[in-house]
Amino acid sequence: MRQPLRPARDKGEPTLPLINIVFLMLIFFLVAAQVASPLDPELELAKTDDQALVPPPDAVVLAQDGGLSFRGAPTTVAEAFAILSAEGGDEVEVRLLPDARSDAATLVAMATELRSAGASAVYIITEQALR
Repeated sequence: MRQPLRPARDKGEPTLPLINIVFLMLIFFLVAAQVASPLDPELELAKTDDQALVPPPDAVVLAQDGGLSFRGAPTTVAEAFAILSAEGGDEVEVRLLPDARSDAATLVAMATELRSAGASAVYIITEQALR
């Protein structure tokens, strides 16, 4: 008596090549992470309230007491924006450099006032924490 033929089974996709690719990607990212050299642990980054730090020339500096200065002279938000818009044209991007000890509410109020005056963007310049 003849046995009936069994239907052919789908073998599906082989998983071994997929495992090999994932393993190679893992090795690649481990090696790539080791290539970037870490910062020297004794390196101390400049702080924004350092007197020796020279701010970017187009940054509006917010002092600890809430006063503003632009290019070394005391100013108001409207005056600084007027100078930047005269030099920058339609798209005015303002850089705001706050003192670390300045009030956060004052900083937000200054940024809001600059945006309402017509600034296309307000960038707050800070020290990046690498810890």
